[in-house]
Amino acid sequence: MQTAELRSRFASSAVARLVTVRPDGAPHVVPLVFALVEGTVYSAVDAKPKRTSALQRLANVRVEPRCALLVDHYEDDWSRLWWVRADGTAAVVDEPPLTHPGLAALAERHPQYREQPPAGPLLVITVHHWSGWSSST
Repeated sequence: MQTAELRSRFASSAVARLVTVRPDGAPHVVPLVFALVEGTVYSAVDAKPKRTSALQRLANVRVEPRCALLVDHYEDDWSRLWWVRADGTAAVVDEPPLTHPGLAALAERHPQYREQPPAGPLLVITVHHWSGWSSST
């Protein structure tokens, strides 16, 4: 698949899996909602229930910013399977201004954020490499 197709499929997905590296070197994977703007993926700590606001994903990228995001499509018709991975580096914006383009992109994509804007840190991932696979391509 060409990069444009990879980005399109990635952007069409409701949820991505974020893979980061814990300080001890172990992988850490969590699902998250996101917005893709050109080569940048945004995700925010929001009001969905969590055990703590000190999220492991944020601690991980502060130590090791390299990460990956994975989206996929599955159905019983295996001729329609596909996945897309975005490899990049992440940064945490602890107190993004309400005018931050990442917050605007998230609110545009997710109506829930229009009603209740995320109050927590913003994760900003710069994608350096796209890869993927499709059973039909």
